[in-house]
Amino acid sequence: MDFDLTEEHRLIRRTVREFVDREVLPYAAGWEEEGSLPERVFGVMKELDLFGLPFPEAYGGVGSDYLAYILAVEEIGRASGSLGLTYAAHVSLGAAAFHHFGSEEQKRRWLVPCARGEVLAAFALTEPDAGSDAGGIQTAAVRDGCEWVINGTKCFITNGSLAGYVVIAAITDREKGIRGISNLVVPAGTPGFHIGPGYRKLGLRASDTVELVFEDCRVPVDHLLGSPGDGLRQSLRVLDGGRISIAALSTGIAQACLDASLIYARERVQFGRSISGFQAIQFKLADMATEVDLARLAAWRAAWLKDHHRPYTREAAMAKLFASEACVRAALEAVQIHGGYGYTEEYPVARYLRDAKLMTIGEGTSEIQRLVIARQLGC
Repeated sequence: MDFDLTEEHRLIRRTVREFVDREVLPYAAGWEEEGSLPERVFGVMKELDLFGLPFPEAYGGVGSDYLAYILAVEEIGRASGSLGLTYAAHVSLGAAAFHHFGSEEQKRRWLVPCARGEVLAAFALTEPDAGSDAGGIQTAAVRDGCEWVINGTKCFITNGSLAGYVVIAAITDREKGIRGISNLVVPAGTPGFHIGPGYRKLGLRASDTVELVFEDCRVPVDHLLGSPGDGLRQSLRVLDGGRISIAALSTGIAQACLDASLIYARERVQFGRSISGFQAIQFKLADMATEVDLARLAAWRAAWLKDHHRPYTREAAMAKLFASEACVRAALEAVQIHGGYGYTEEYPVARYLRDAKLMTIGEGTSEIQRLVIARQLGC
C-alpha cells in the first residue's frame, strides 16, 4: 500500500493552494456577504486548467485523474465552501454527465467548453416532491417530431442561473415508471426555460442555488444523453462521483476549522496561560485532527478506486457520510473553542458552521448514504 501522492499530484495541490491563498482566502467572507462569486475568480481557475483536471485532453481536459481533482476541491473548500461547491457541481455532476454518457458529438459540443472553463454546467435532479426519492420525479419530456417538449420544476439546483448547460432528469415514458426516466441537456436561454430567484440559505450564500421551471421548453431529440430510459442509472453513477467530491469539500472545511482553532487556542490566554495548554482544548483539537485525517484518506481511497475502474459506490458513500458528519463536528468544536467570538462574524468559524451542515444533505443525505452502504452490504 502506497499512501504517497505522485509528483504530479503534489504539484497540482501546491498550485491550487497558492491560488487559494492569493485569490480566494482574503475575499471569501466578502463573497458570502455579497451573495455571489466574482467572474475574475473563475477566470483564474480557467487559466490554471482546474475545470479540466479529470477529463481527457481530447475533450479539452488536462488528462489527469479524479484524485487530482478532489485534491483541488479540498484546497478550494478550505477557503470558500461556496466556490468549492460551485466547482464540484460543475465538474463532478454537470460535466461528468457529458463525459460518462455523451456521444462523441455531444462530448465535443458540450464537454469541451466545460472542461476548458468556458461555460459552467449544472445537474438538475431534485424536485419539490422528489428529493431523496429520485424515482419520484414528475418533470416530463414528450416527443414531438424532432423535439422533446419539457414541462416541470427543479429545485435547489447549484449553478442553475450560471450554467450554460443544464442536464435535467425527466420522464420520457411514464408507463415504464423509473425505467422511463431520461437525461436531457437544456442550454441556457432556451425558450420556455425559466430561472427562479435564489434561495435565502443558512450558509454557502455565495454559491448559486435556484429553482428551474420548464414550460413547453423544446430541445432537439439529439439533446438526450445515452439511451431513453437510462436516466436514473446515469444519475446514480454521477452521484457516486459527486459524493467523493463532497467528501473532499467536507474535508477542506473541516481542515479550515482545525487550522483556525489551533491558531486561536495558541493565542487565547485564560487563567494566565494559552488555552492550548488545557487538556479539554487539546482533546478537542486531537479529535478534530484525527477525523480530518480519516476523512481525507476515505476520500482519497474512493477516488483511487474510481481512477482504477474498480467498484466504488460503497466507498464513495462511506467517504461522504464520514467526512460530512466529521465536518459538522469539527465546525461545532471550532465554535466552542472560540467561545463567544466563535458566535460572531469576527472569526470565520461561524461561516464554517453554516457551510458544514449542507455537506450532510447535498449529494444525498446521511440517511441515504447509510441506505446505500447497507444495500452494498447485502441488506
